[in-house]
This record gives sequence, C-alpha cells and structure tokens, in this order.
Amino acid sequence: MKRTVRQLTSWLYLYVVKPILFQHKPDGVHSSMVRLTALVQRIPGVRVLPKLWAYQNREYLGQTIHGVYFSNPIGLSAGFDKQISMARMIKAVGFGWMTGGSVTWGEYKGNDGAWFYRLPKSKSLVVNAGLPSEGTAVVAQRVSAYSKQTFKDFPLSVSVAKTNSKATATDDEAVEDYCASLKEFDALKNVKMLEINISCPNTFGGEPFTTKARLEKLLSAVDALQLKKPVFIKMPINLPKKEFDQLLKVITKHMVTGVTIGNLFKDRRAAKLEDVLPEYIKGNLSGTPTREVTTELIRHTYKKYGDKLTIIGVGGVMNADDAYEKICAGATLVALITGLIYEGPQLAGTINYDLVKKLRRDGFSNISEAIGSESH
Repeated sequence: MKRTVRQLTSWLYLYVVKPILFQHKPDGVHSSMVRLTALVQRIPGVRVLPKLWAYQNREYLGQTIHGVYFSNPIGLSAGFDKQISMARMIKAVGFGWMTGGSVTWGEYKGNDGAWFYRLPKSKSLVVNAGLPSEGTAVVAQRVSAYSKQTFKDFPLSVSVAKTNSKATATDDEAVEDYCASLKEFDALKNVKMLEINISCPNTFGGEPFTTKARLEKLLSAVDALQLKKPVFIKMPINLPKKEFDQLLKVITKHMVTGVTIGNLFKDRRAAKLEDVLPEYIKGNLSGTPTREVTTELIRHTYKKYGDKLTIIGVGGVMNADDAYEKICAGATLVALITGLIYEGPQLAGTINYDLVKKLRRDGFSNISEAIGSESH
C-alpha cells in the first residue's frame, strides 16, 4: 500500500502540485511551506499521511555510526530547515536523519533581494540567502523544547557557520563565533552530531577557512573545546584538487570525525546547465549541476582517507541511483534538499525502497557493505 501511495504522490506532485507551486516565486513558496509545516506538525494525527510516504527496512538500511544509530542513510541537508522548526514532519516523511541550519551565533536577516531562483530544466536552484539565522540562543532553545521521542532513531545534526556580519570578518572574531555556537549545541541532548560550515559564499570576509593555514587555526580552537559529539566539516567543491587535498590533510590532524561533500557549485561558467541563467541573478548552484563533482570528490576522499574520515555525500541526489552511486563511491550517509523540491515529499521513502532493491541485487545484506564498494 505504501508503495502505491508514494507512486500516486509522485504523480500528483509532478503533474499537479509542482506546476502550481512553480508559478509562484520560490522565496514565497519556501517561507510559506516552513510556516505551515511548523504549525500543522503539532496537530495530533496530522503526520499519518506523511508516514505513508516513508519506507523503513532496518535490516538492510540501519547502521550505527560513531555511536549514533541511523534507521536509514537518507537525510535532509542543511539549508532547508534553517530554524530547525520542522523536525517532526521531516522524520515522518521518511528521512533517517537531518541537518538543521546553518545556525550562527548572532542573528542575521539574510541577503537583500531574492534568495532563490529556479533552473527547472537543470533541476537546480540558484541560492543567495547569505546565512540568515535567528541566532544560536533562539535555535538552541527550540531544539531543547522537542521531546526526546522526536529524535529517537532520527539523529539531529546542527550545521554551524560564522555570523554574517562585519563584526566577524576577521579570523579571530570568526573563530570565536564558531566556537561559541559549537559549545552551545554540543551541550544539548537532542543534538547528535555537529557540522562546521566553512564553505558558505556571499558572507562578510568571504570564505576565510577554505585555506590550509586558516582552517588549521579554526580546528585548533575547536580541538580545545573537547566536543563530545561527532564533528563534520562541510567542504567546498570548486577548489583545485591540490587545495582540496590540503584541507583534507589538515582535517585528519584534528579531532574531526568526517567531511560533508559538499556545498554549492560556485563556478557558474563551468556548470552544465540546460536553462539560461541571467547574469543579474546572484548566487550559487544546488542540485543536479553538483552531482558529478561531489561524487568524484567523495570517490577521491574515500580512496585517500576512507580509513580516517567518514563521508556524508550531498549534491544532486534526485533518486536512488544518485544516492547509491555516492554510497558506492564512499559516502556512509547521503543528504539532499533540491531533490525534494523537484521530485516531491515522498522522495526519501522512494529512495530507501529502491536502495533495498539495489542492495539485494548486488548481494549486500546491509547498506554498510556497499560503502566504497566500487573501490574494493
């Protein structure tokens, strides 16, 4: 029955709901959806239908990673639920985990003008949000207010970035800003993992921690915090391979569990697009244009540091083929956002259902056996 519901939902979303939504500006659609979801998820029984979209098979998809149990590997990436206000509904629709944020220590309203621009043929969004955040104190209070049951077998990771402000433009101020947020979220029982976003564009001071020396400075300060939760670094994806390797080498010398590969595609001229992208549209690319480069970086990282770093794969995941490719390349977990917008709310359940079929086809008894299998 659930499979039929997912198939029907997919058809309705692709041919009825999405055409209506795409007649409206993406900023308005997103903000309305966030407000509505945060409200209705509190109503008893309202999550019954979304649960029909979910698919769980713990025998094949469940795994424990660094002491944290995941019922399935498909998560929601940072950038969708910045306020961490929709966790109950995200769990209900079938995601096995989520990353909230990015959250910054200080409050920031975000960039002026439009934050999102659709490239529908390319299945991409141009993102120019500028790290909007309510601030760590507000988000931490909201996270603490969730019941423990919400995050049972549904780990919450919090992505932390530096406040988008002139006050944090210098390295010393930015490091202090990062560390304040990390310390706050590390103390919360409802938080199971931490992600350090070093690669968000369009901020004061640019991307100061995507160089070897500066990343060393940041991670040395993070080491001093003695964080208890697993720590992941969200990586840039458009650096030359040599510079990317330099960052990985720095990361392996510190108290870091793994890397999230990766962030938005910033080299717009190199992107493979099927739509015309006007020059006046500011921002960087999500979705399908990031798929090949992120998968190749996952493959590269796994071959070099698969024994030292756990990899979370993000970028262009629209179906189970995309997710499985990243897993076989070396990703232990996979997360998505843009696929949800282009394919519909049943996507996580559909991917998990199809992943089990692929695992059985390839003779694996658990998803953990498929991680990096193309290199074995």
